[in-house]
Parts: sequence; C-alpha cells; structure tokens
Amino acid sequence: MLKILLPILVLLTGAVGAFAIVAHRPTLGVQAPRAEPPLVSVVRAEPQTVRLNVRSQGIVTPRTEIDWVAEVAGKVMRLHPDFIAGGFFAAGETLVSLDPRDYDQAVAAAEARLAEARRRLAQEEAEAEQARSEWQALGEGRPTPLTLHEPQLAEARAKLKAAEAELIKARLNRSRCELHAPFAGRVLANHIGLGHYVQPGETLARIYATDVVEVRLPVSTEQQANLDLDFTRRNADRRPGPTVWLAAAVGGVEQRWEGLIVRSEARVDDATGLLHVVAEVPEPYGPKYAQPLLPGMFVKAEIEGREQSGVFVLPLGAVNTSQEALVVDAERRLHIRRLTVLRSEADRVLVGGGLAAGEVVITGGVQVAVEGMAVRFEAGDSSPEAGEKVGRIMPDTGGNQ
Repeated sequence: MLKILLPILVLLTGAVGAFAIVAHRPTLGVQAPRAEPPLVSVVRAEPQTVRLNVRSQGIVTPRTEIDWVAEVAGKVMRLHPDFIAGGFFAAGETLVSLDPRDYDQAVAAAEARLAEARRRLAQEEAEAEQARSEWQALGEGRPTPLTLHEPQLAEARAKLKAAEAELIKARLNRSRCELHAPFAGRVLANHIGLGHYVQPGETLARIYATDVVEVRLPVSTEQQANLDLDFTRRNADRRPGPTVWLAAAVGGVEQRWEGLIVRSEARVDDATGLLHVVAEVPEPYGPKYAQPLLPGMFVKAEIEGREQSGVFVLPLGAVNTSQEALVVDAERRLHIRRLTVLRSEADRVLVGGGLAAGEVVITGGVQVAVEGMAVRFEAGDSSPEAGEKVGRIMPDTGGNQ
C-alpha cells in the first residue's frame, strides 16, 4: 500500500504547490514605451557682411595673336634660333632675313634716277632764267609760258618728286628684307625654313604677344547683379573693373593667377543666355607666378563681387533642397522655416531672409522632421555658439568671409 500511496501523495503535493504558485503570482503593470527626443547638432545664426563673389570658368587666349606675313619676295637667308614653335622673342628682334641683293640694286637705281632728276631740274631752272632774261632784253608784249620754260620746269620738279618717292619706296622694300618682331611674344607655329622663297603676303608664322592674356568668362543675369560692372562708358572714362582670381591644376598642384575684368562683350549669347565678360592677366610669364598662364588652359575663375550685409552663412546640411531649415525655439521645439536662399556654394549656403539674428538652426540629427517635435542638443548644450563661418576655396583676397 505504501508503494501505491506514496507516488500519489507526491503528485498531489506537486499539483497543489503549482496551483498555489499560479494563484498567487504577482500582477505586472503595462507601461507604454517612452520616446527619446532626437539628439541634434545646431548652430546659432548671426547676420554677417559677405562679399558675393561670382564663380565662372573659361579658356585662356592671348590678347594679341596674328599671322605674320612677308611684305616683299625673297629667299630666306637667316632665321633666328628661337624662330620655332614655342620659341620666345623680344620686341624689335630680327627673326627672318631675306636675300636683299635685288633690293640693294633697286635702291642704287632709284638714287641714280634721283640724281638725274635733280640735274634735270637744275638745268631747266637755268634755261628758264636765261629765257626770262632774253625776253626782257629782246622781246615785246607778253611772253607765253612755253617761252619762259614754265611747263618744262614744272615737269622737272614733278619728276624730281617722283624720283624721291621711288627712292623712299626702294629703301622701304630693302628694309622689309629684315623682318623684326612687332612685339615681345612667342611663336605658335612656324611655316618657313632656310632657303624657302617667300612671296608678298605669304604667312611666315603664327605669333602671339606674351604681355597680356585674356579669359572669356560667362556670367548669368543673376550673377551680373552681384558684380560691380560699369561698361556703359568709353575705355578712357571707365574705372577699373573687379579683381578676378584664376585657378588651374598644373602637375597636380593648384596654381593661381590674378587679373582684372576689363570689358564685356557686346551682346548676350543667343544659345545660352549668358553674357561674357573678359578678364585680363598682365605678365602671365612673370616671376610672381610659379607657373605661366599658357594660352589654351582651362581655368576656374572667381570674380570679386559686391558686399552685402545681413546675410546668414549656414553649412550645407542646414538647408534642404526645398530651401527649408529646421529652427529650434526656446522650449527646444522644432519648426520648419522657409528661407530666402541667395545661393548655394560648394561648402556653404548664403541666406538672405527667413531667419532672425540669434536663432538656433539644426545642422544634423533629424531623420524625419515633424512640426513642434522636441529635440535635444549634443552634449546637453542649451546655448550653442554661432555658426562657423565657411571660408572661400579660392585664394584669400581680403574682405571675403
């Protein structure tokens, strides 16, 4: 009996104990999960005075580039050693010499004809004087011009002027056998060699001056409003245009050059609706630059613009594509604010309206913005500093924020 009753007793005891545990279990309260306000990074918006520079780009070209042609015919006798593609030359330097013997002979013949004309004029003057004296001694009435040798004298004087002009022309042609550089520059392309026989008007080379280079820079109508341009007057009365900084990568290193906007073109481009302004860079081969500004280079440009006050400079993350920013009030509540964006740059956004001085703007940390939602600042900072002023990419020129 004990073997039968003992297992039954154990089972009953376990059942009663389990029932007691279930019957007397503690009641758990239901608690809703608590949402944590998002942690955001902010800046304090403060108005600044900002120079609204204009960025553009263009191709460098020489201000002066010509086809150098021969004015007389002849065989090429001598060439300057640097009269090759890429060679440099100074103003007035003799680059090409043609065979001058035909022109030396022409000069000698012209001098002989001039001497003959002078002799003939002297003879006619003597004969005219003699005829006048004879008429005064023997003649009666009024003498005719032919009697006084007046036509012969006029012809002799005309022939003397013609001989003088012929000598001048002969000497001019002789001087053109020595071709001198019209300016200091560089040879772009050479078309002749020693022994080549050139004809008048034949192109000898393509050359350009190295004193100044130009860059045509397209600007939009909106960008023109930011530039201090005055091209309604003549060049003599016009004040200097704004400064322009050019930049290009040479050998992996960014090089910079400085110039001025000197003029604008006469019309707006029909295809693009852009106006081209022209920048000049003097002495592009000068020692002040580590690398010369060569024609044909593609350069980025930044033109000095007008200063504008009351501009808020914000990081790129502070403004979305709809030109809206997230502003935090004193109670740390988020508000979506529509801004007046002046322009967006590579590292900053310039805002002209929609913000008040001292307002706190969120720069990051909000995935989905809801009007009026609570936020908290990084590191518990309740008074963030003013937003960092974003610097320019191009070289510092003073006055740019």
